[in-house]
Amino acid sequence: MIKYALACEQAHEFESWFPSSDAYEAQRKRGFVTCPYCNSSKVDKQIMAPRIARTDKEPAPAPQPQPVAAFSEKERELRAMIRAVREHVMQNAENVGRGFAEEARKMHYGEAEERSIYGEADGTEVRSLLEEGIGILPLPVLPDDRN
Repeated sequence: MIKYALACEQAHEFESWFPSSDAYEAQRKRGFVTCPYCNSSKVDKQIMAPRIARTDKEPAPAPQPQPVAAFSEKERELRAMIRAVREHVMQNAENVGRGFAEEARKMHYGEAEERSIYGEADGTEVRSLLEEGIGILPLPVLPDDRN
């Protein structure tokens, strides 16, 4: 079926459906296509944008698979040791939070009591501490610890 935008000689606009363009032409020539407002049979097609169903549109792609790994016994042991180190530090050291770089400097220069601490530092702070000769280590975090 085709839907045409039509207009009569009186400029009345309307739409009508036809089985095909040939069917429209045949009905128009026989005077069967008439304006519903004034009944005029002098009707012409108007310019209109075609409505074409897209056949190239594909369904949304399935989610991409995520990388996974099966660990050997040695890898599972290593992960367990990393987790144990992290837990040991967190249980036996003071969490100084975002003040880590400042507190580490104070301890290094003798301005604060030396003790085990942990906290947060951005890349610039870490680089600066290392350049000053302050011994620090990253506290390891395993990906599944963040879930």
